[in-house]
Amino acid sequence: MKRVLVKSVYSAFDYVMEHYYPEGLEANAERKDTYAVISIQDTHTGGFGFIFSESNFCKGVLTLYFDDIVKEVPGAVLFDDEMAEKIISFIIEHEMVDTLLVHCYAGQSRSRAVGAFAVKMSGGDNSRYYKGAIPNQYVYDVLEAAWIRYIFQNNA
Repeated sequence: MKRVLVKSVYSAFDYVMEHYYPEGLEANAERKDTYAVISIQDTHTGGFGFIFSESNFCKGVLTLYFDDIVKEVPGAVLFDDEMAEKIISFIIEHEMVDTLLVHCYAGQSRSRAVGAFAVKMSGGDNSRYYKGAIPNQYVYDVLEAAWIRYIFQNNA
């Protein structure tokens, strides 16, 4: 992937809509880059009321439901190893897209952690994700541990 975008749910929707075109008029789409979406949705609301789907430009969607927490909280869903493994597999499967679009509600904590991890996983500098907002360090740490296990298992 060439770039990782971290956005709020509203900005992610706007980005996706820039790829919209009426049937048969693909040339009229404002944006034409290929992308894949990691959609992080809240559990207490049952999501945001819409989900993204594949299209000519969108080559894959991974929707996960977990909350912006760093420890077990009654009634909330904590990010876990299974979700981390799904994210890693998704990033690997979609490494040829132009853009990895990652969103959560505000685009400041959970999605920022996933975006920072995706850049680091690809060998890039993720320091920009730590400026202006703070990624959910718990989410990042679970992803990093899962990535280390993945590397170990696939190089053993």
